[in-house]
Amino acid sequence: MNFQQLRYIRAAVKNDLNLTKVANELFTSQSGVSKQIRELEQELRVDIFVRRGKRLVGLTPAGENAARVIDRLLQEADNLKRLSDQFAQADKGRLIIAATHNQANYVLPRLLLQFGQLFPKVEVELLQGSPSYVVDALVRGEADIGVATEAVDGNPHLETHPCFTWRHVVIAPKGHPLLGLNTPTLADIARYPIITYNSEFSGGSRVLDAFEQAGVEVDLRLRAMDADVIKTYVRLGAGVGIVAQMAVEGGNDGELRVVQGSDALFGTGTTKIALQKGTLLRNYAYQFVAMLAPHLDADVLSGTKRAPRLAQAPEIAPFTERRDLHVAEVGDMATAPFAIAPSAMPQLHH
Repeated sequence: MNFQQLRYIRAAVKNDLNLTKVANELFTSQSGVSKQIRELEQELRVDIFVRRGKRLVGLTPAGENAARVIDRLLQEADNLKRLSDQFAQADKGRLIIAATHNQANYVLPRLLLQFGQLFPKVEVELLQGSPSYVVDALVRGEADIGVATEAVDGNPHLETHPCFTWRHVVIAPKGHPLLGLNTPTLADIARYPIITYNSEFSGGSRVLDAFEQAGVEVDLRLRAMDADVIKTYVRLGAGVGIVAQMAVEGGNDGELRVVQGSDALFGTGTTKIALQKGTLLRNYAYQFVAMLAPHLDADVLSGTKRAPRLAQAPEIAPFTERRDLHVAEVGDMATAPFAIAPSAMPQLHH
């Protein structure tokens, strides 16, 4: 038994049993992959995969258990290497962050500039996509840290931590009738066509749920994954927009204005940071987590210090109070380079 055989098994499971993809991913031949998997099965004296001819079509019951053990073994092997790197190159390396578009555009810029000043030898790669993309990137080991909304909760392979709370707000062009109301209702908003997020993005389902629970019918004109797209159509007069408040800092965005009191209409959302369970990260990664969620202790996250017993959970600050994250204040900081790699972009939904 060797680690290469274990990697072939993990890659086969990850690539839906497509050995051509496994061979391409691990820079070897398909026949070599098949041979190594067979040799491991013979050594273990169990079939890991169900076969139809030469094709792998599923995992046997023994194979399902073996796959979980293999994942743990390879994860711990990676942890050993990272442990070595902690001491050999404590402040040098690479950090891959998967984030949704709102977090990447409106939350992370100032933080990444600060991080670049603290760790100038760390290359940061930013992957953007839907919440499900963020989860998949973490589970598949393609990202170190994920930043998204509550949508990352519930995956058994991830541990999540709250960073800050936020609300949705209604935006409209300057001079719009809604801007003259002090306490608008959902019925007031629904008099106009609505442009908001796709249900998977930034609590978009919570927005529509609020209207439904109030018994208010809406003209949902357009759904999008990105607040910038929503703002573009609002500027064109296609309707009023409902976006996360971090997308319109200070209440203004060019010709757009936030409708006063609209932040009380749709409940509260939470931005969360997600890590793969059992994976040891580099020290600078835990420092980044602590910067994004100051109530967390980097030493506790890394396991070098025990978590203190608290009588109650720490209070999570709202985005409006997190001035360290506000993009409007980036201009007074020195810039630090970091790489950005866009993910596959989901389609707009009408």
